[in-house]
Amino acid sequence: MNKVASFFKPLMPILSAVYGLAIIYITALPIADNNPTIVSEILTWLITLVGIAMTFYLVQYVEPKIFPAAEQFPLKLPSIFVLLGLLLIAPLWLVAEGYIVYGMTSLVQPVQMESLIYTTEELREDLLSSIHAIFLAPVLEELCFRQMAISPFRRRSAIIVVCVVMAFLFGLLHVRNFPGAFISALVYGFVFIWSRNIWYSVILHAGHNLAATLFAVYCWLQLGDMQITKIPVIILPDMKVIIASLFLAIAGVLLLKKK
Repeated sequence: MNKVASFFKPLMPILSAVYGLAIIYITALPIADNNPTIVSEILTWLITLVGIAMTFYLVQYVEPKIFPAAEQFPLKLPSIFVLLGLLLIAPLWLVAEGYIVYGMTSLVQPVQMESLIYTTEELREDLLSSIHAIFLAPVLEELCFRQMAISPFRRRSAIIVVCVVMAFLFGLLHVRNFPGAFISALVYGFVFIWSRNIWYSVILHAGHNLAATLFAVYCWLQLGDMQITKIPVIILPDMKVIIASLFLAIAGVLLLKKK
């Protein structure tokens, strides 16, 4: 490793976080007001696609030349079994995340939950923004906060430390949802380290966001009673959702075993 690479390697977590924050901030500019339109959403999608393409080029072609260790994390697409398996596991992870954050928050302060209710207008806005949250944001965020930051390191101890640091920074990015975002980022990071494939964490991240959207539809249809608190963001589903998520996760594990 040359002197330039040796100098920048310890700085990669911070540089990746700053880069990721800048890209995400730029993509959010068209929908910065409280009443985003379809035009502003489409503009956000297009800007995000440009950000993904640029980041993909950096981690695929530039980073491995500077940091040879990055080659241990190739951008290889997973099989269909992995794709479906992780998507089926994601709802149970969203349920588990809610209860973990609820338990942690309850240790330091009382948690006042209330019924989660969606109006038609709120659901319409959520469905529109969910296109970005499911298909685009996970790719950009995982490339920036996992692939770009972690791949330059070879030692397992350094990789784990960087994973935790990036999870903390990722949590700060989500402000009032810090606990949930931090815990989720830890999971995505460890999935990336275990699989050595960023698409595993991208799919799990996308599945998490997809499950959140489906929970919103579930509430709008008044199929059950889900509880929510907004600071920090905690969503506790009813027993029907928990049981359904458990069965989906079992099916997902069976698919992963096929892989």
